[in-house]
Order: sequence, then C-alpha cells, then structure tokens
Amino acid sequence: MTNDEHWMQRALDEARVAGAAGDVPVGCVIVIGDALVATGHNRREADSDPTAHAEIVALRAAAKQLGMWRVEGTLYVTQEPCPMCAGAIVNARVARLVFGCTNPKAGAVTTLYQLVTDPRLNHRVEVTSGVRADECAAELSAFFKRLRSGPTYSA
Repeated sequence: MTNDEHWMQRALDEARVAGAAGDVPVGCVIVIGDALVATGHNRREADSDPTAHAEIVALRAAAKQLGMWRVEGTLYVTQEPCPMCAGAIVNARVARLVFGCTNPKAGAVTTLYQLVTDPRLNHRVEVTSGVRADECAAELSAFFKRLRSGPTYSA
C-alpha cells in the first residue's frame, strides 16, 4: 500500500463517520510530512452549516493546530472538491491535493473547473486524482441509494 492509499483509507474512514451521521460521506485528512495534522468529514446536516464540507472542517482544524492559516501539506479527500473547497485549498496554500473519485456535478479541480491549477491565481496546487476512486465512489453511491430507498413523506 502506498502512502497515498494509506491516507486515503483514513479519509474513507472519516467519510463513513459522515455517512453514519446522515451527512454525505466525504472525508478528509491533512498530512504534513508523515504526520497527520487534521481530519474532517461532512457536517452540513449535523451543524446546519452550508460551509461544513469535509475539506473546510479539516482546514479549520489544521489551521488551529498549526497556529497559522497556511496549511502547506497534503490534503486527502474522498471526492473531488467543489468550487468553495477548491478556493479554500488555494487560499490555505495547500501544497498537494489527493482526491479519490471525481465530482461530475460540482468538481472544481479537474471535472467542471480547474481552480487549483489555474495560472491566473497566486497559488497552484499539485494534484493527484483517482486514489482508491472505486471505493470512494462506492461509498457515495451506497449512501444515495439508501437515501432514495428510504421513507417518503407527503405534505
């Protein structure tokens, strides 16, 4: 198992925590060198916060742990970041982004936009995609399948 696969497994563990709590199962870990600095998972439902995506939760925790806003390590996330998260990754000066599966509806790294590598911005991020992509996509698919098969309510 490579380092990227190891850390993506940790991000998958975080994703499962989110899914079990009723949030979309996306998980994130931030690593500097070989040290785990912060973890996060989606908490939008739990916190009633539209910005509580896994990446934002992890970036806030990392900045607090480091005592500064620059989070110059590697961010691992199970799904390609959305525009909000991609912007936060650039603004935090993350050196490297590793993600699992693509995000066809909101992907802002390779799918719909390429925010983190846009040469017009003041910082660019090294990107590795597709790490444990099948497992990451399966976690999301299973969550949405359960959601669709759950009880329906009529007004």
